[in-house]
Amino acid sequence: QVQLVESGGGLVQTGGSLRLSCVASGVTFSSYAMGWFRQAPGKEREFVSAISRSGGGTSYADSVKGRFTIFRDNAQNTVYLQMNSLKPEDTAVYYCAADRTSYFNGRYRFLHEYDYWGQGTQVTVSS
Repeated sequence: QVQLVESGGGLVQTGGSLRLSCVASGVTFSSYAMGWFRQAPGKEREFVSAISRSGGGTSYADSVKGRFTIFRDNAQNTVYLQMNSLKPEDTAVYYCAADRTSYFNGRYRFLHEYDYWGQGTQVTVSS
């Protein structure tokens, strides 16, 4: 049974930092590209960041570029999202997702590319 479990969310002030973690089980983690998405109230789920199987390829939404960093530890079956300089508009539920196809096919921004999803972790940034 495949499970993705996010943690690390919480309440933080504008300009603060959080590190999200997503631990995978039931899959060969290193065989999956991983992505982070977020969904704010009343809005559609949107792409945040993605990372290739080895970690050598990464991509970010323009809205988080330069502030967020994605990285992974395949030995720990974990992908991380380091979020710095947080803004109120970053408030959302953050989801990690696993994609068995190659990151380098360029489709990592699309929700339907992903095979497994976590339950999400809430991030709230106060102004």
